[in-house]
Amino acid sequence: MATDASRPDPPTRFGARRWLLLIMLCASQFMVALDFSIVSVALPAIGHDLGFTSTADLQWVMTAFILFIAGFLLLFGRASDLFGRRRLFLIGVALFTVFSLAGGLAETPWLLILARAGQGIGAAMVGPSAMSLLTTSFREGPERQKALSVNGAVLMLGFIVGVISGGIITGALSWRWTMLLLAIIGGLVFVAAIALLEESKDANAARLDVPGAVLATAGILALVYGISTGDSAGWASPATIGTLAAGVVFLGLFLYAEAKHPAPLAPLDVLRRRSVKWGGLAGFITFGMCGGATVLETLYMQDVLGYSPMRTGLSLIPLGGSAVIGGLIGNRTIGALGVPRALVCGLLLQAVSTGLMVLLPQTGNFTLLVLTNIGLGFGHVTAVIAFNITVTSGLPDDKQGLAGGLAQTAQQLGSAVWLPVLAAVVTARTASLAVTGDTAAATTSGLHAGLLTAALIALFGAAVATVFLRGRRTAAAAAPVAAGVND
Repeated sequence: MATDASRPDPPTRFGARRWLLLIMLCASQFMVALDFSIVSVALPAIGHDLGFTSTADLQWVMTAFILFIAGFLLLFGRASDLFGRRRLFLIGVALFTVFSLAGGLAETPWLLILARAGQGIGAAMVGPSAMSLLTTSFREGPERQKALSVNGAVLMLGFIVGVISGGIITGALSWRWTMLLLAIIGGLVFVAAIALLEESKDANAARLDVPGAVLATAGILALVYGISTGDSAGWASPATIGTLAAGVVFLGLFLYAEAKHPAPLAPLDVLRRRSVKWGGLAGFITFGMCGGATVLETLYMQDVLGYSPMRTGLSLIPLGGSAVIGGLIGNRTIGALGVPRALVCGLLLQAVSTGLMVLLPQTGNFTLLVLTNIGLGFGHVTAVIAFNITVTSGLPDDKQGLAGGLAQTAQQLGSAVWLPVLAAVVTARTASLAVTGDTAAATTSGLHAGLLTAALIALFGAAVATVFLRGRRTAAAAAPVAAGVND
């Protein structure tokens, strides 16, 4: 829902019930972010305990989750508009909780992988429905900016808490408690949602665009699968090339089908909007580059400096702390800079901070590590808040589920697509220097190459936002979208 520019901005103070609603919705996002990082830290223990036969097989513990959450986000985002956001949110939280419990009790690799796929489907329901419930519950303008700022801080906090607690829980108890913790959080969110949420959907809901849903889901699944398995199967292998080509074909057919369908899954007038198209690209970049840089610096700390997993997690506290602070003051940052400038500045700070990590020496420099992490966390969360505002602003309530699905898809694709690309850069550079016999130096140089690549891509994202989102109206002045209008 767009804000009428002639009316004064609404107050941004929330009552107790609205704070509880915001906390509950943010907790659902925290749960999904926590899942990604806490399970990745526990992977070695999972592989040893359940008897995974190879690293490639073990990676399916993560791939199964990423594949299904990324593949179904767009479908469930639009479905929440049509069939009810509260209903889909509750179903998603229930599925995520049940499959988290099943994962914690799994005794064989295939049972755990099935549970992870179920978690992914549940998370694909939770993500866009939670975002659309947030954007429809808090009025566009300063009020929604404040809510999205808190949400951005909680998202980053979930990722960092997962990195830190994953090692502690796995070491002190068992990897199974990482899954059981997710089930406990899911149960609490479910109970709170029943008490706090009211149903919200499009009163004039049409039937779901089944051809569009099938084509979009098949296209995204094929792309994510091809990229996720490209390193192990070989990037030039027929299987990888064929899967990626199939993904492109399916998505091309999806766009063609949407142009012909009377009630499309993703109306082309929405996809063509500058705020959605270019804002989505910026979000795709900021999520991928922050996640990629974080993984590479954890490898630097463990493989080069010899840090333990617990010490590595604790060393990331400055990253998480600065992101939380950035989220808590994000509303003021957006108010001072405006949404487009905040997006550009966030990406620039993220790019500079990541680029400075190239100066991290083989012997370590803790001060530089802390300073670059502070800059990375603050810049990234600023960009994330501005990205979410950009994608969801100016759209009516009946398209907020779609907007949430698009935003979440950009986030998950960024995390899924860019890490294998950066890993390929690291591997190529490390292999080229391995002939010198100095393994530590070759590893350090490879990680530097990956970090430099991440910095340059983030810089490109800032350039995209500068050129294509410059002069875009802020949320407070945006007019409602009309069919066929490109903003």
